[in-house]
Amino acid sequence: MGDREIRAALDRHWAASDANDFEDEHQIYREDAVLEYPQSGERIRGRRKIQSSRAAQPNRKRFAVRRMIGAGDLWVTEYVLTYDGRPSCTVSIMSSSMGRWPARRSISAIRSSRGLRARNGSSGCPETWPP
Repeated sequence: MGDREIRAALDRHWAASDANDFEDEHQIYREDAVLEYPQSGERIRGRRKIQSSRAAQPNRKRFAVRRMIGAGDLWVTEYVLTYDGRPSCTVSIMSSSMGRWPARRSISAIRSSRGLRARNGSSGCPETWPP
């Protein structure tokens, strides 16, 4: 898969994530994908388990992509994740394994935006990262 195809797949993934379309959102993952949340130490293995864990969350989430960079086996997406009305600056790192993409994804919230909106605008996240 070339960079253009990966970028298009990521664009579809983020649009489906924002729309809470759990079926389309998880099409990007391989069956043996691993999702990691470094801030909590949580690790979810397998596409169906990842999808089930998200579908079980009772709250609607919104995703606003700020910037996406990458090539080949490594892609980073900076976005504002709004959960329960509270936006957080977030980074998603997706990487491949042996040319099959994506195999692993890590997500970290850079900082909660509580108290930052006055300095950084409505999302609470700075326009450029790192702040």
